[in-house]
Amino acid sequence: MEKNAESSQAPTPGEEDLSKEIEELVLNLPTEKNWDGSYLYQYQGFWCPSRHIHGTISFQRRFQAQDTDIILTSFPKSGTTWLKALTFTIVNRFRYELKDSPLLTTSPHDLLPVNQIQHSTHNQTPTLEEFPTPRIFATHIPYASLPVSIVNSNCRIVYICRNPLDQFISNWHFLLELREQTKEPISLDEAFEMICNGIQAFGPIWDHVLGYWKASAEKPHKILFLKYEDLKVGINFYVKKLADFLGCPFSKEEESRNVIEEISKFCSFDNMKKLEVNKNGRLNDGIKTKVFFRKGLVGDHTNYLNSSMSERLDKILEEKLGGSGFTFKKP
Repeated sequence: MEKNAESSQAPTPGEEDLSKEIEELVLNLPTEKNWDGSYLYQYQGFWCPSRHIHGTISFQRRFQAQDTDIILTSFPKSGTTWLKALTFTIVNRFRYELKDSPLLTTSPHDLLPVNQIQHSTHNQTPTLEEFPTPRIFATHIPYASLPVSIVNSNCRIVYICRNPLDQFISNWHFLLELREQTKEPISLDEAFEMICNGIQAFGPIWDHVLGYWKASAEKPHKILFLKYEDLKVGINFYVKKLADFLGCPFSKEEESRNVIEEISKFCSFDNMKKLEVNKNGRLNDGIKTKVFFRKGLVGDHTNYLNSSMSERLDKILEEKLGGSGFTFKKP
């Protein structure tokens, strides 16, 4: 099998040996049934979906970060698609005019690969040298489980979080769309019970958020922490802040030409959703692109969860986050 092409990477076991090692490791991990009928593996303190577990471990073992890399991190269904579109457009604004943006014909998820998936697809190791600088990647892995090279390098990390109640409903619909028809999904009530117990893909959500929150407080020059709800009410401010953090600030001339506002509008949920590629397209792995564009609303959970359910999760979050200085934005 093909070896990793990155010359800077330390010697690693052959692909076949690593695959066997991962298989043996996975066999001994605790498992839980996921909402869509697939399985979750408990690995390094978080629940990893079965379709991600091999790639996650390979990503940790093999990925070699460069100081110029940009790593987009998030809990699933917390604004990942939006963050990818914004980051790609900001970083590449001198390479592509908006009217020629690759986002017009390609999903943000194909333009910016998810590391752990890229490192496992068809048992192939990707040739990351081919990516233009700065390389932009995305991952849902908790901070404590990121590859050592990411943590120790000078690469920039951007994290986006979302109120867990809205995130839960968004993820619920997403997984139902992706589920295999042969697998029986659990009920909404059962899924809610699981998240209250911290059992969900890449969860518990409170550990995931706290990991990046604390790291951003310790390394604000390296980690930018964003809240989905903040972007919804002040997107132009955060587009400018994101560009500053990524080292490609807008010039006064660009600001006078309303470039920030144009990028905000171009990457908006409404604009992205109406593009043909996001209405009727498919990702390279076959997933329909429309599943990433449902509503994008703040407070949508009130249409599905009763007040006692919302209060229960709010209380759990208050206990888990107590003393951290972090609170989720509420509708």
